[in-house]
Amino acid sequence: MAQTGIIVPVYNAETFLSRCVDSILCQSNEDYTLILVDDESPDGSGAICDAYAEKDKRIKVIHQKNGGAAAARNAGMDYALKNCGCQWLTFVDSDDWVEPNYLKTLYDAAIGNGCKMSACGFYETTGESHLATEEWPVELMSAKAYFCGKIHKSLTYGPCNKLYHRSILENLRFPTGKCVEDEYFIYRAIFAAGTLAVTMAPLYAYYSHPSSFTRSDWSPKRLDAWDAYEEQLAYFKGLGDGELVRFRYRGYLENAMVNWKAASENLPKDAPVLRQMKKRIRSLLRRAWKDGCLDYWIDHEILSTFRPLWTRGYCFYWETLQNIRRRFPWLQ
Repeated sequence: MAQTGIIVPVYNAETFLSRCVDSILCQSNEDYTLILVDDESPDGSGAICDAYAEKDKRIKVIHQKNGGAAAARNAGMDYALKNCGCQWLTFVDSDDWVEPNYLKTLYDAAIGNGCKMSACGFYETTGESHLATEEWPVELMSAKAYFCGKIHKSLTYGPCNKLYHRSILENLRFPTGKCVEDEYFIYRAIFAAGTLAVTMAPLYAYYSHPSSFTRSDWSPKRLDAWDAYEEQLAYFKGLGDGELVRFRYRGYLENAMVNWKAASENLPKDAPVLRQMKKRIRSLLRRAWKDGCLDYWIDHEILSTFRPLWTRGYCFYWETLQNIRRRFPWLQ
């Protein structure tokens, strides 16, 4: 039985797949099973997976009907937990790659600090490798500190560049049919771990290319993130942590304005989706105000766009207050 299961979802990746797999086969920690999940790729990705499996017994290939990255990762997790006896799991995307000490560093960090989850740094690249030669310290971070990015804001919220103990993932899966499934998954994993062993060593290479979803034209599917934020708000309110609730509101409001601008630039003014977005954002503002998470000056743009009466009313109040203070300074 392998110590770690490495799960790689594969779809239309024939251009990049060998680079990804070769980087995994070069790991200094060789106690792993590599699970390649071919998500019914129409190109030659499936054949490449099979060719690698014939050469290395550590590689297992799953061919499944197309279901998206979430379904592929879920299939990989199911296989690793049920058939490989893996105590640890990690995810690598098929167009990315990892440095030779990636697995060893994450494993040593988790085991050495008694953590059920560890994370390393990453770097964004268009193809160049940036091998880290210096020593990077490992520090312990609470789930809250890590999620809020209080110490290392450059750490990704995605599922990659992390090592998970199997107990975290036994009852946790990615939601299928969502284009931002990471937002539904990662916060639950982080808070299930409680404490993370974190190093900023850039051991994960995130390949940036124009066809990436994050760089493509705007689509209503981007609003899947809003449903994930609603889940997170409910979760953090259940924890009774006002700081986490506020943090999530702040990101939600920022995302709402970014998507509104992008949608407005790409859609007709009378598009139904714009009306739906406006309704949801107005509701969001009302709830954020009720929960004490609105900042007038910071949120002036979104407030003036979706709650103009509130904005004018507050401006009138503020100007009146300033006039009174100027005329009657002894009242201050």
